[in-house]
Amino acid sequence: MMENSDGKNTVTDEFLPMVEPFIGLEFESEEAAKSFYDNYATCMGFVMRVDAFRRSMRDGTVVWRRLVCNKEGFRRSRPRRSESRKPRAITREGCKALIVVKREKSGKWVVTKFEKEHNHLLLPLSPNVRRNHPLPQTPDEKDAKIRELSAELSRERRRCTALQQQLDMVLKEMEEHSNHLSVNINNVIQSVREIESNTFTKPLS
Repeated sequence: MMENSDGKNTVTDEFLPMVEPFIGLEFESEEAAKSFYDNYATCMGFVMRVDAFRRSMRDGTVVWRRLVCNKEGFRRSRPRRSESRKPRAITREGCKALIVVKREKSGKWVVTKFEKEHNHLLLPLSPNVRRNHPLPQTPDEKDAKIRELSAELSRERRRCTALQQQLDMVLKEMEEHSNHLSVNINNVIQSVREIESNTFTKPLS
């Protein structure tokens, strides 16, 4: 975590997920806030759900976002279409755990509300697993990984093409050698037959 010139704390990737959310915590972007809370949720033993948002009246961009526990709220009761269908499991239990982040004029996103307590059982990761839990990738990191894998795939394809060409050459040489060997064998057999024929047809003196 870094302290900026305003004296506020900004979360950096190296501190994920060791920091608990608190009001005033800053992020470089909305995606960074989502990644942080998603990773925090995984470590604490619940699942994050991206919930409501608000847009700027000026340019339509998202300026406010609420991230909640997936057990937030209650599922709307709907009439069952078929009595034979099994009822869906209840997944929402009215949990109020959440964070709200808002975009500041500086472009940073800051936590303006944090509800920690859940009304259901949590299954947190053990300290060892938490320490080794991989950090979520940003979109830029994902794009870079895709480019890297695409380049590697292209290299492997070229390598396979070169190997296939070499294999074709070897098979062609083997085929030519086999044909040449067959011709030689046929010539030898023919010569032997001619000798045998001459031997048996030669008149006795």
